[in-house]
Amino acid sequence: MNIMKRTLRSPLLAVLLIGLLGAVSAAQPAGTWDKVVFHLDETRNARWALMLARSYLDDVPKAQIVFVAYGPGVDFLLENAADRHDDPYDYAVFNLARRGVVFRVCAATLAARKISASDLLDVVESVPSGISEIARLQVKEGFAYLKP
Repeated sequence: MNIMKRTLRSPLLAVLLIGLLGAVSAAQPAGTWDKVVFHLDETRNARWALMLARSYLDDVPKAQIVFVAYGPGVDFLLENAADRHDDPYDYAVFNLARRGVVFRVCAATLAARKISASDLLDVVESVPSGISEIARLQVKEGFAYLKP
């Protein structure tokens, strides 16, 4: 017999289960859901990710949002980058940066692809390793992971 059937038959077990679920959710530090890292390893979803970040900030205005890009994912953060409809990315990136969103790219990717830091939009920061930065934000700083 599964736990749901047993829970429905036993009011005491249902109360205990609800209490346990409440304790687990209470153990989550308050406000941790307002720190998110967007992982981009390709440019194909960049427009979607930018829109999702804007929408997230509309819902949670004080959220901390960090984009971390590596590999082909850095391309939307280059000067004069545009999507497949020739719509530039810079306007959306700059608007999000004004709202506090941080954009980071992998220095190893830049070196491997021979991209100069001067080719990046001026709101973009470089980190030694994109994948390590994503892990650091999740493990050390409690950021939720989003992969559009």
